[in-house]
Amino acid sequence: MTVISAAILLFVVMDPFGNMPLFLSVLDTVPEERRKRVLARELLIALFILVACLFIGPRFLAALQISAPSLRIAGGIILFLIAIKMVFGGTEQMFKDVPDGEPLIVPLAVPYVAGPSATATILLLVGQEPGRWPEWLLALVLAWGASAFFLSFSTKIAAVLGKRVLCAIERLMGLMLTAISIEMLLNGICTVFEH
Repeated sequence: MTVISAAILLFVVMDPFGNMPLFLSVLDTVPEERRKRVLARELLIALFILVACLFIGPRFLAALQISAPSLRIAGGIILFLIAIKMVFGGTEQMFKDVPDGEPLIVPLAVPYVAGPSATATILLLVGQEPGRWPEWLLALVLAWGASAFFLSFSTKIAAVLGKRVLCAIERLMGLMLTAISIEMLLNGICTVFEH
């Protein structure tokens, strides 16, 4: 996997278009003059968490004695389940019970940006080829940067595109993620049979 393909995978998994309505509804309770500051803070917290996963991931996987093929198969299954939710709807129901007031870490940083799917994808990338961590870090920063850009302009984008177009984009991204997850699953199974 190249840096660009890893960045695209992470961008699809972070799902900024699917998260736009969720971000807008959570930030709706925040005073308008604080929204940009809160959004920037939450996005930076999410990046910190994802980078921490990148560096702690290999040690965590080694401690659990999880092999690369197992990680590929598990990652493929997890990504497939997330893709199904993206295609058929229901992602907005995954984390609907959140505390009232100004968001801090939950739900914007975790789980909307640095959710189970993003952390599992990072663990999958670094678990397969730990030596390429600088490339995975670059891919992560690129994907996060693109997601942060779209989420920063979510009010304007949602106003221009509308809910139907955002929903269509999320489902298209879900279809892409389905293909990626099946490819991961097949690679993991092939690796098992090669040994």
